[in-house]
Amino acid sequence: MNYLDTLTWNRRKHFEHFKQFSDPYFSITVEVDVTKAYRYSKETKKSFFVLYLHACMKAINAVENFKYRIEEEKVAIHPIINVSTTILRPDNTFGFSYILFDEKFERFNENFEKEKERVFNSNDLFSPVDSEDCVYCSALPWVNFSGHKEPLSGFRVESVPKLAFGKYKENEGKLLMPLAISVNHALMDGYHVGLFFDKYQKALNNVDL
Repeated sequence: MNYLDTLTWNRRKHFEHFKQFSDPYFSITVEVDVTKAYRYSKETKKSFFVLYLHACMKAINAVENFKYRIEEEKVAIHPIINVSTTILRPDNTFGFSYILFDEKFERFNENFEKEKERVFNSNDLFSPVDSEDCVYCSALPWVNFSGHKEPLSGFRVESVPKLAFGKYKENEGKLLMPLAISVNHALMDGYHVGLFFDKYQKALNNVDL
């Protein structure tokens, strides 16, 4: 495990300031264009959810600050960020998963299917893997929202980014899906979130590569 040298970090003052907050997270909701990803999913019969989740994880792993996690007074740097997403069971309850990221969609999809099977065959809420080298994701495909609030435990320092995908809508021939993202301001700023959305849109536009 590598750790960031916060004493020489150009965001040192920002880190020291925001890490003292009881709730250091800031959140925004942005619509992303999923037109190509949706059409590609229909043409290839691949899961639309897994396609846009994989594109999301490619973007997450492409922005350095999304790999930072606060461990006591240190900032750990994880080489790869995986994903813990909610998986809905047939009885409308859900379980938390832990899916290993892979640049190749087919391998990522295999990892997703294994976790889906585990969740479907269990009443457990949590994954057996307890690690913060991930982002937390949830999907609300029933609601097209313009704002979103993530829960905070309040029991410990949290630094894992949290994302929520909503129901897409059609607008002038495009399919637009809301994505809410909440991140710890001690570790990143609006600039880094902007980088993520830029890379995410490019990944969505190139799901067939």
